[in-house]
Amino acid sequence: MANVMISVKDLVKNYGDFNAVKGISFEVLENEIFGLLGPNGAGKSTTLEIIETLRKKTSGSVQVAGYDLDESPNIIKGLIGVQLQASSYYPGLNLLQLIDLFAGLYNQKVDGMELLRSVNLEEKAKAKFKELSGGQKQRFSVATTLINRPKVIFLDEPTTGLDPQARRNLWELIKTIKAQGTTIIITTHYMDEAEYLCDRIAIIDAGKIVALDTPDNLIDHLVASGFERPREVKKPTWKMYLSS
Repeated sequence: MANVMISVKDLVKNYGDFNAVKGISFEVLENEIFGLLGPNGAGKSTTLEIIETLRKKTSGSVQVAGYDLDESPNIIKGLIGVQLQASSYYPGLNLLQLIDLFAGLYNQKVDGMELLRSVNLEEKAKAKFKELSGGQKQRFSVATTLINRPKVIFLDEPTTGLDPQARRNLWELIKTIKAQGTTIIITTHYMDEAEYLCDRIAIIDAGKIVALDTPDNLIDHLVASGFERPREVKKPTWKMYLSS
C-alpha cells in the first residue's frame, strides 16, 4: 500500500466572520495525482496555500511527508514545488537566466537546458518569459516547480485560458512528472481534465468536501443518479455532481 504523502485533518480557515474552509479532511498518497475541484470561492486555493505554507490556518492539522506544518514549515518548503494561478518573473532575464536565479535561491545545481528540454522549451532558452505563448508560459512555470527536485508539486488551475492543444500538451507533461515519482496536487474546473489526470478527486463546495473518490466512481454515481449523457462520453463537470 502506498505511503501517505499529505495528511489534512479538520482544516479550518476563517477570515473574520467568514468561514472559508470548514473542517475538511483528506489524504494524498505517494506518487498520486490528487485533484481538487469546485467553483470559484469554494476554498480550493486557500486549502492549497495553507499546505504550501503560504497562508496561516485557523485550526486543524497538516502533515507533508511526515512533517507537521506547525513544527517544520521550513522543511516542508524544501520538499515542495508550487505553481500558482498567476506567476511573475524578472522581465529582463531569459529562461536560462531565470532557471539559474531559482536554482540559486534553492542552492541547487541545475542543468538549465536539460530542464527546458524536459518541458519542450529548449528552443526558447534565450527568450524572455513575456515573449512566450500562453502554453509555453505554463510549461515554464511548471518547470520552475521542479528545480528543487520536490517530493510534491502543487498546480493551481494550470490549464485555465489555454487552447485545447496547449491543454493536452500540459496534461502529458503532468503525466510525465508523475511517472518520475512525484506526487501532484492539482486544482481545476474541468472534470474531463480531472478524469484524464487524477487518481482521485475531492469536490469542494462552500468550504466543505462533498465528494471524494476516483473519477470513474464519481461519474458512475452521476449516471446512477439520472445523468443522461451516454456513459462513454464521460465529460460531466463538478457542477453536475453538485446538482445530482
